[in-house]
Amino acid sequence: MNENHSLSRRGFLTRTTKASALGLLASGLPSGWAGAQSASDAPETANVNFGIIALTDCSPIVIAHEKGLFKKYGINSTVTKGASWAAIRDSLANGDIQATHMLIGMPIASTMGLGGAPKVPMVIPWLLNRNGQSISLAKSLKGKVGADPKALKPLVDAAKAAGHPMTFAMTFPPGTHAMWIRYWLAAGGINPGDAAGAGADISLITIPPPQMVANMQVGKMDGFCVGEPWNAKTIADDIGFTAINSQGIWKDHPEKVCAFTEEFANKNPKTVKAVLKALHEASVWLDKMENRTEQAKIVSAPTYINCPPESILQRLQGKYDMGDGRKFRDPDYMIFSDRNCNFPQPKYCKWWLTQLRRWGFTQGAPDYEGVTKQVMRTDFYEEAMKEIGYTHDGMNDAPESFFDGSKFDPKGDMEAYAASFDVKTLKG
Repeated sequence: MNENHSLSRRGFLTRTTKASALGLLASGLPSGWAGAQSASDAPETANVNFGIIALTDCSPIVIAHEKGLFKKYGINSTVTKGASWAAIRDSLANGDIQATHMLIGMPIASTMGLGGAPKVPMVIPWLLNRNGQSISLAKSLKGKVGADPKALKPLVDAAKAAGHPMTFAMTFPPGTHAMWIRYWLAAGGINPGDAAGAGADISLITIPPPQMVANMQVGKMDGFCVGEPWNAKTIADDIGFTAINSQGIWKDHPEKVCAFTEEFANKNPKTVKAVLKALHEASVWLDKMENRTEQAKIVSAPTYINCPPESILQRLQGKYDMGDGRKFRDPDYMIFSDRNCNFPQPKYCKWWLTQLRRWGFTQGAPDYEGVTKQVMRTDFYEEAMKEIGYTHDGMNDAPESFFDGSKFDPKGDMEAYAASFDVKTLKG
């Protein structure tokens, strides 16, 4: 499937829940719920359609919607499930949706006009979550490859020499899953190729998250990187196993964001801040472990993820059965609010730009500072949190550490970092 082709709105499932339908969850509304706004605080645009993809990390948007938190801040919310990330991107760009669950790399790529998409500036005022993605491998590789990608290299080399390269999948070329699997493969000496696939030791394809399991089941790929619940389902269906979790590559990495077009955000700052306030309350609720059973029940509904709640719950609780005999409690499970999760740290955009540079998505050096300042809108976040009296930990420009021993210093030379990797496909 070509992720870069826009899908029509007919490919979308739309779900609207009016305030009067919240009776079932009324007991879950936070204390102090009033639903009133003064004229000066009222959102410029009250009706907001939120896009999501069927992944566990859409939870903050779904919970804010289901529990009346958007309504509390004057937002009449609708949640629309997209068929693919490309469809979500295009619907945000054309105004069918006003805000969306999105891979952190997507607003960056869209702002720069990368990946064959029109250049539509987008902004990130909120990080939805950290951690919680995985790289899954086919059952045929069980016992041969685990967390260390170096064990995969001789198998990749043999398949390439035989004229049948191994196939791996991710969800969107400049997105998070693409970067995690590229980083992991390259750490094992395997070249995933440039943005167009040139120089690759393997075939790297794009598959929407809900279609990953079915494609592996019919033998179309040897591995993939995606969010939950699709890795857990791969194990439950005895199709494959989890090689490594994304937090095992980069602890507390950024993952999904709540994105807006720059034009909408600049014209509707009170609307954006109202959305962030509601997401804050939803995210705090989500990070109370006692709420995660209810979370799994709500977001697993057919209109959202469409899977059994138990497919979501175990990994949300940090209980990992990797499907190859490894079982452990991971303290770095998916978080939605803790550890200053939501602040749109500029350094994450800079790191993404180094990886887009590393893999040939850009011709020459990108404007590291300019793009970062345009996309990562700390002003919206800081103003919204100040207005509700929430004290956050602010900007963090400390170095980040990765599983292969490398470090990223956001105060360092971005071009030197992008070129520092043994496996890379720089252009220009």
